[in-house]
Amino acid sequence: MEGGRGQGDLLARVINQGLCTGCGACSALCPYFAVYRDRTVALHKCDLSDGRCYSFCPRTGLDLSRLQENLTDKGDLTPELGPVKGYHLVRAADERVRKTAQHGGTVTALMSFALGEGLIEEAILSEGAGRLSQQGVTVRSEREIQKMGKSRFLVSPVIAELNRAAREAKGKIGIVATPCQVQALAKMRLRAAEEENPSRNLTMIIGLFCGWTLDWRGFVSLLGAVTRIEAICGMDIPPKKDELEIYTGEGSFAIEMERLRPLIRPACSYCFDTTAEFSDISVGSARLNEDWSESKTWNQLIVRSARGEEIVKQARERGVLEFRPVPPGTLGELKKAARKKKETALTNLIKKSGDIDQLGYLTRQDPAVSAIFSGLGDI
Repeated sequence: MEGGRGQGDLLARVINQGLCTGCGACSALCPYFAVYRDRTVALHKCDLSDGRCYSFCPRTGLDLSRLQENLTDKGDLTPELGPVKGYHLVRAADERVRKTAQHGGTVTALMSFALGEGLIEEAILSEGAGRLSQQGVTVRSEREIQKMGKSRFLVSPVIAELNRAAREAKGKIGIVATPCQVQALAKMRLRAAEEENPSRNLTMIIGLFCGWTLDWRGFVSLLGAVTRIEAICGMDIPPKKDELEIYTGEGSFAIEMERLRPLIRPACSYCFDTTAEFSDISVGSARLNEDWSESKTWNQLIVRSARGEEIVKQARERGVLEFRPVPPGTLGELKKAARKKKETALTNLIKKSGDIDQLGYLTRQDPAVSAIFSGLGDI
């Protein structure tokens, strides 16, 4: 993996190139970077030639095969989804959790269970910071976790909160993160033996399926023209509908994706991971061939690691999670969607560079990349 570079390189190669994901990995490591709303900004000039801000960024040299070799079991690897130890359809067994969380409430249930059982002592999650903007926050009670289960389709720099919390934490930390954030964590974990590495106390990573996030300013401007921002209490994307549903205390309405696509953050066009491959457990909404009112109460769950396998096993035995049979072809459909996302990322990276051999933060010779590259055809 690329190293030996500093702030100037990060600005030139990532932030100024529209590749910044807003993950927060460069923020709170030192005084030079910060995240404001959903923008990463350089507060002061830094002349270090070898900075962790550059090393931990998920959009600087990403050696996927090396990460797989060191952080996963080789026998579990798939080209589309990374490691898969198990694949399930699950939801929180507690209906009250499902009512206040997104979809099946699986993430809320698992984080609450881990905290209650002492598997973690702190949970790093995303919370609202006013006018829909998001921020990372450290919580220490199940009640606090259950207040933060809704999606907003906006960036939350939770890695910045990990960087901050890790300086004070003495116990085990769990985190909920998106795919780009999980990649940053994977780069940190390769160097976990280093003193003051933010990932040293990290013992549980739940990754979220993610296809894209929206620009905060544009999204809030669009919403502000049709509703009170303070009234928004949820949002979702129903299957087979090219729209985003917005829920408020005064009713609901839909925004066509045609109006939202221009607001998708540029970095999302170059993302090679939809399902948070380097997490312990990955969770996303279920897409089932049945009524949406029932389908939306379930989650797809991928077990990635031995640690994740044990947590899911315990949650099942304790009645925290409810399972249902997986319909034939469901995993295949997820693989198909994940491969398409990877192919789109490679195509866009090639268009950006104008060179089929220049893939930005990825390398064509990386076996994890070449396995997908072979399916691109003519570009």
